[in-house]
Amino acid sequence: MSVLEQKKQIVTEIATKLKDSQSTVVVDYRGLNVAEVTELRKQLREAGCEFKVYKNTMTRRAAEVAELTELNDVLVGPTAIAFHNEDAIAPAKIINSFAKEHEALEIKAGVIEGNVVSVEEVKALAELPSREGLLSMLLSVLQAPVRNFALATKAVADQKEEQGA
Repeated sequence: MSVLEQKKQIVTEIATKLKDSQSTVVVDYRGLNVAEVTELRKQLREAGCEFKVYKNTMTRRAAEVAELTELNDVLVGPTAIAFHNEDAIAPAKIINSFAKEHEALEIKAGVIEGNVVSVEEVKALAELPSREGLLSMLLSVLQAPVRNFALATKAVADQKEEQGA
């Protein structure tokens, strides 16, 4: 296989990942040592994320193929990309919390469900509660009227019981 064919294959691979992933986070990892990058990779792998370092020229071409040319502005310097095909929040959450502990890690941009988003939007997404947390909040909101009704009927029953005694 020639070098050109290998490069085309890599560009196709990156473009496919950009299109298929629910969430993609682009970071600058300059300043992290090997142990820190390994720890970040481990955390992302445990969450089902893929973390790769590609050449910026390859990623730029892939972004054009995937029609995400807005990414080209941030593809300078050492760049790594975290992909997740199912969970839109997981990579943002992990990378944001890791960046808080390690100031050298810098979030550059993200792609959420096919739309390029800014650093602020990636951080806002990372601050959202997990799916389970959101479901528990919804459940408590749905239970509140029933709970209040039950407390009110108990109070009325107790009051009538006191009046009857």
